[in-house]
This record gives sequence, C-alpha cells and structure tokens, in this order.
Amino acid sequence: MTTNQQAAVVSMGAEHMQTNRRSAITASNLIRLAGIATMLAGLLFIVVQMIHPADIISSVGTGRWAIVHYLGVAMCFLGLLGITGIYARQVDKAGWLGLAGYLLVCMFYALTMAFQFIEAFVSPPLAAESPIYVEGLLGIPSGNVGDINVGSLETIYSATGIMYLLGGLLFGIATFRAGILSRRASALLAIGTLLPLPLSSLIHHPYDRILAVPVGLSLVWLGYSAWSKRHA
Repeated sequence: MTTNQQAAVVSMGAEHMQTNRRSAITASNLIRLAGIATMLAGLLFIVVQMIHPADIISSVGTGRWAIVHYLGVAMCFLGLLGITGIYARQVDKAGWLGLAGYLLVCMFYALTMAFQFIEAFVSPPLAAESPIYVEGLLGIPSGNVGDINVGSLETIYSATGIMYLLGGLLFGIATFRAGILSRRASALLAIGTLLPLPLSSLIHHPYDRILAVPVGLSLVWLGYSAWSKRHA
C-alpha cells in the first residue's frame, strides 16, 4: 500500500469516527437525557423537603443546612434542563397552554435557584454579622419577617409561589392533552401542584413540605416516560 493510500484510509477512518460522534447527539438521545434530569430533579425535590432543617438562625451554619441548599441548587438546575426536554418532546402538540406552563415553570426554577444560592452561600456568613436580617430572610417562606426590611425578596418569593401553582397546573394539563408522555403522571403533576391551596389552612409551614411529595413523584414519572419511550 502506497503512502497516499495509507493517508486515504486514515482520513476515511477519522471521518467515520466523526460521523459516529455526530450521530450519537440526536434529539432522541437529548430528550432521554432530559428525562433522566427530570427524574433526578423530582427525587431531589422530595429529599430536600424531607431533610430540610428548621428555619431558625441556629440551623444556618450547620452542615445539614449547606447540604440541603446545595441539593436545592442542583435540583433547580436539573429541573430547568429536564422540563425543557419534556416540553421539546411535545412542543408540536402542547400548544400555547404548554408554552405558558413551560415558561412559568422555568421562571419558578430560575428564581428558586437564586433563593437556594443565597441560602447556601450568603446566609451562613451573614448570620454571624447580621443575625437579625437573616432571621427576616428565614421568615419569608412562612410570611413572618416581622419588622425586618428584606426589600422586595418577600414579593419575589410570593411570585415564585404563583409561578409554581400556575406553571405546574398548565404544564400538567398541556402534557395530559398532548398524550405523548404518561397521562397519569401529567395528571398527578396538575393535581399535586394544587394541593397546597385546599390544605394550606390545615397544614402550616414547615409541615406543608410534605405536599411536595406528589409533585416530586410526578416529575420522576414524567422523566421516566420521556426516557423510556422510543420516538422519531
């Protein structure tokens, strides 16, 4: 074999390897990866609620506090990736309802990630210098900030709650109507998202964290549906 022939063979082999790499990055594979991200986000959503320490100043500097909010940041990041893949899987049939639900859920994850980041990296060192202000931050979820001025954070947190309720409801309904992924999982998402409304007067913070379990399970179920189903 001549030198030119050897060079041609090497070139063909390199092109074949590049083609294989490109073929591995397909829409189907990306959506399957998004399904895994959604499953992990759902599991973390449940775990974070179950192991979350009490919202008191003595908890802020503990290792448990740090772990919970590190996991919270990861949960939101995976949720953004996962919900994007699930929406992409059914974008042709989800309609405007699906788009509205998708955008609301994404905004919820983005803002919640910011809050989780603050609680993970800002609150612990701030607690030593300004414990009164940190106590005000801790009172935001329960609405008990007292006379402490937390700026617009309380309003933004309330907005994330609205995004959570509307986003989960609309996205669950749109996914159910699209009929591509599990309809039972999408129905659980819509119903589970609304559970805090009738039960908020009966189950107060922090015990209301248990209401996150149905939503977390629905995300795991939807993620599995996206991961397991074959599609073009």
